Amino acid sequence: MMAFRTLDDLGDIKGKRVFVRVDLNVPMADGRVTDETRLRALLPTVSELADKGAKVLLLAHFGRPKGAKHSEMSVSMVLDALQDVLGREVMFVPEIAGDIVAQSIGILADGDIALLENTRFWPGEEQNDPELARAVAANGDYYVNDAFSAAHRAHMSTEGLAHILPAYAGRSMEAELKALEAALGSPEHPVAAVVGGAKVSSKLDVLNNLVKQVDHLIIGGGMANTFLAARGINVGKSLCEHDLADTANAILDAADVAGCTVHLPYDVVTSLEFRANPPVRTVNVHEVAADEMILDVGPAAVEALADVLKTCRTLVWNGPLGAFEMEPFDAATVSLARTAAALTREGSLVSVAGGGDTVAALAHAGVTEDFTFVSTAGGAFLEWMEGKPLPGVDALNII
Repeated sequence: MMAFRTLDDLGDIKGKRVFVRVDLNVPMADGRVTDETRLRALLPTVSELADKGAKVLLLAHFGRPKGAKHSEMSVSMVLDALQDVLGREVMFVPEIAGDIVAQSIGILADGDIALLENTRFWPGEEQNDPELARAVAANGDYYVNDAFSAAHRAHMSTEGLAHILPAYAGRSMEAELKALEAALGSPEHPVAAVVGGAKVSSKLDVLNNLVKQVDHLIIGGGMANTFLAARGINVGKSLCEHDLADTANAILDAADVAGCTVHLPYDVVTSLEFRANPPVRTVNVHEVAADEMILDVGPAAVEALADVLKTCRTLVWNGPLGAFEMEPFDAATVSLARTAAALTREGSLVSVAGGGDTVAALAHAGVTEDFTFVSTAGGAFLEWMEGKPLPGVDALNII
């Protein structure tokens, strides 16, 4: 397990200048923030630092300006929503380094907060330019990373600053790292992983890593069709990557070698149409008609998977089991998610989930608050599941 400093290790920070890397890359429509989830995630860290008298300097990117300034990608676009969430005034600073930042800090009182401009307006951000990092660091005393969602990028504001200023994990980052450690770092076995989604090709590294880490690998979604087809099962007109049959079989062979049991659906819900509430059939996988599409895992398979989870102590979940956006193809995902939530509530299961579709699916099932931890990190969560190093996390390691 990696060792990292948290806010508990900061000591007296009254009057100190603390850079905090946060995630403000929030969805917007008509100039308004439509989902404040990531803004609420930064509240514990920013509030704690401000309450202790630090001058809090927020660093974040917004969109993909590719090293050029674009008014519609200024982080000032989220300033009003940020102030509403924090319940405090926030000064906007149109630079990230230099005299303007220094002068702005001079205006701040202890406990005040400033939001610096989009870090990606400067090419040196994504290039992790040491010169830019030194220029930014010149106006700070400490660095706190509270944006796990950007930790898979070795950028100036996520990795470079951590090598110049004393570096700490914010409360959101701390919670994420502890949850991930409990899920795959040093989990309690047996461990199950649910991996769904449309395509095997998008999660090859995830699957290859998980078969070496977990005891049970539950495969759903469109990618399950590829594995079924690789086993010689006719999946009709279902979404399927037939050209990856050899790859799917190699993953199954690797699982056998590692002692990992792979669970594929043996009954499925099919339809002739991909739309909400069409006529459907629930059939054995060997009975899928040539003109049918598999759109969800069947109830018998879900009941068996629930029994598997009841034998496990740890669960990692990424991706839905079916086309959950459309009824009735949400049934398998909702049912298994509620089983996992119930096991978590009773204390027999540590459940960690992440990824955009997963977050939406768990919210749809009404179980987000019942899982041990639900990550909104997206790409960083996926790369963690792939077993890849995360530069923004590694930079916090003090050993």
